[in-house]
Amino acid sequence: MSKALRVGVVGGGIGRWHIEGWKKLEGQAEVLAICEIDAAKGKEVADLYAVPSVVSSLDDLLRRDDIDVIDLCTPPFLHFEQIQAVLKAGKHVVCEKPLVASLADVDALAVAEKTSGKRLMPIFQYRFGHGLQKLKYLIELGLAGEAFLATAETAWRRRASYYDVPWRGKWKTELGGAVLGHAIHNHDIISYVLGPAKSIYARAVTRVNKIEVEDCATASMEMQNGALVSLSVTLGSPDEISRHRFCFRNLVAESCLLPYSNSSDPWKFTGDSPEIQKEIDDALAKFVPQHENFAGQFSRFCTALAAGTELPVTLADARTSLELVTAIYTSSEEGALVALPLTSTHSRYKSWLPQTKS
Repeated sequence: MSKALRVGVVGGGIGRWHIEGWKKLEGQAEVLAICEIDAAKGKEVADLYAVPSVVSSLDDLLRRDDIDVIDLCTPPFLHFEQIQAVLKAGKHVVCEKPLVASLADVDALAVAEKTSGKRLMPIFQYRFGHGLQKLKYLIELGLAGEAFLATAETAWRRRASYYDVPWRGKWKTELGGAVLGHAIHNHDIISYVLGPAKSIYARAVTRVNKIEVEDCATASMEMQNGALVSLSVTLGSPDEISRHRFCFRNLVAESCLLPYSNSSDPWKFTGDSPEIQKEIDDALAKFVPQHENFAGQFSRFCTALAAGTELPVTLADARTSLELVTAIYTSSEEGALVALPLTSTHSRYKSWLPQTKS
């Protein structure tokens, strides 16, 4: 059996949910340290999850020989420099979304990763919910057929108090609003299932709170496979839901409405005929669930590192996600259809920040 990966988690906010995920992987990983600049918060998290060590700076973790992986759960504007520091220190790195602030940064990290000989995994834990994995399973078996249309809705509620955290709601530190920090997972699911986009037209506005960044957006997409997609996100919905609906030639897949775990069961799969429905039901009876969400992504990460195979979420996946973010912001500001993919010659390659506000 492979030796358990030794993990240090940076950040005691969402980082506590990461620790919970790592803790489910008995024999695959162990969390040895939590890094938190707020000493009281660090101790609280360490006590809650029986983490043996609390440190106050990333440098403390970088110097430790007993840490294999550093899991960054820090504000977005810190990610680029922190990732480079971890790779330079000879450690693998896991990093929360949004990974970095531009496509140029993603491409620079691809070079840094290759040079370091270590691995970098962006976080997209929603990919590993059992409901969504069942859809991927049916697609892989060839039961879904041609994709026609999909919708993704992110209807959440964020009140003014949410933005009391100093770095939130500002272009310079949060790097974006609802499109970047909230709907990014639900939009990634679209790419995960249907592949890359061909073009997009979007609108993004600020209506719910008095902040710099957007809190409502809609977008219309055409995918490279010809499917059409509608995206919507608001942070002004008292009834919080997340919803996906995929229409294929042979079936329709509908997610549950749980706002923060809608990739998990139950999903509904409706076949185009009784015969197809029986094939779907027979296939799903053989579906073998693995860990899901954070534990699901981390478990697959451990397996990939041990085998030297492709990571469950790659830098290319993060680039696809941030390419979509860049296109949405570009389309919204310019009022124009944006064609994809975006290359290094695109005007927003080095920054998607609105040019009138950057």
